Amino acid sequence: MFGAVPTLTADFRADRTTSGARSRALRVGLISALVPLSLSLIQCSQAPDPAALAMSSQANVQVVAKTNSQTSNPRMASGDTFEDRFPGPQFKERFPSASESFLQRQLSDFSPKRAVQQRPPEQASYKVASLEPQVPYKRPARDDLTTLVSMKSSAFPYFGNNPASDAPFLNISKGERRGHRSFSGRVFWQDETYNDSRVLVHVPEHFDVRKPGVIVVFFHGNGATLERDVRDRQLVPKQITDSGANAVLLAPQMAVDAADSSAGKFWQPGGFNRFMAESADHLARLTGDPNSARAFANMPIVIVGYSGGFLPAAWSLEVGGISDRVRGVVLLDAVYGELDKFASWIESHRSGFFVSSYTRYTARRDRELMSMLRQKGISVAEDMDGPLRPGSVVFVETGDGITHRDYVTRAWTRDPLKDVLVKMSTTPSLALARVASTNPSAPSR
Repeated sequence: MFGAVPTLTADFRADRTTSGARSRALRVGLISALVPLSLSLIQCSQAPDPAALAMSSQANVQVVAKTNSQTSNPRMASGDTFEDRFPGPQFKERFPSASESFLQRQLSDFSPKRAVQQRPPEQASYKVASLEPQVPYKRPARDDLTTLVSMKSSAFPYFGNNPASDAPFLNISKGERRGHRSFSGRVFWQDETYNDSRVLVHVPEHFDVRKPGVIVVFFHGNGATLERDVRDRQLVPKQITDSGANAVLLAPQMAVDAADSSAGKFWQPGGFNRFMAESADHLARLTGDPNSARAFANMPIVIVGYSGGFLPAAWSLEVGGISDRVRGVVLLDAVYGELDKFASWIESHRSGFFVSSYTRYTARRDRELMSMLRQKGISVAEDMDGPLRPGSVVFVETGDGITHRDYVTRAWTRDPLKDVLVKMSTTPSLALARVASTNPSAPSR
């Protein structure tokens, strides 16, 4: 038995030895498996390596290699910096040149849009944001306004009497047509010659109703129309604008393109007053300020009569009903008659001025009127070289080179209406402001 024991012990030791070897092998294998896993777990808890991320792209690998090679060379160290790869915006990109488009936006462009019902610009009210007392919005300058307006109180149509004969003005008929036989025996039909109620209205762009101004009423001569002659040939609107004076123009159509000087409704007592009252409303509407009608209704007036326009001018002064508003009278080769009416107005309105420029065709009548005034003790000047003042009475004879047809644009000087308005605006007592610079004056004759 004792001999068998050693055999068992040896087998046990052999088994233990074998088992231990397997155990060690198992531990070694387990450790070998766990060590890489533990290293991987440790890597997961750290920030990613930028170099490792860069290596994931072949392009970035090339950039890193380039950077490393440049870093070894101090002169090339800054060749591929962050600024090189991601340059900041240049000045020209933020502020394009004048030849490039650049849409500027405000913060309000990105705000929610609300539908707002707006009034027309001319009726909208404006306010200026300020810590000081608010001031009204100043309307931008407008262009010159020249238009034709039909007025009930204009010269024609006229169905009253001719005061010269106290007979009906329309004194001839043919069937249903009615007409006027003039003193020369010529017949002018009402539907062709005396049926235009339009008035040429001109408001310069610089006109300001809040400043001292005048209304120029222009009575054209025979054989004229408002557009062809008053506007385009005689350049009356242009002369008023070029003067720079604070003035507007009213030119009623008289007999249409006819050798006739009939005054129509201006023959009637108060006819000129009614015409000016209606004109005030139209001027207020045309200038965009209905509240200015009262200012126009009280504004001084300058009456200008050319050639046959002497007749409506004389009757407007005599029976028009507002002769005190007339600040001045200008006759351009127009003293063909009615001398007593002109002399009466001059004598009774010494705060106004009177200018008559004439050719040889009206020289006799002008000299007769001068004699009448001198007999009344009224001083008369015979040139336009001096200033124009209240009470000035001036007669100017022009030479043979000046024609009657061109007299509205060339009398004692080029653009005589412009010259009168400029002289008015340099005399404060005539209450006419100059609100714009004038064009260089043309040389006198």
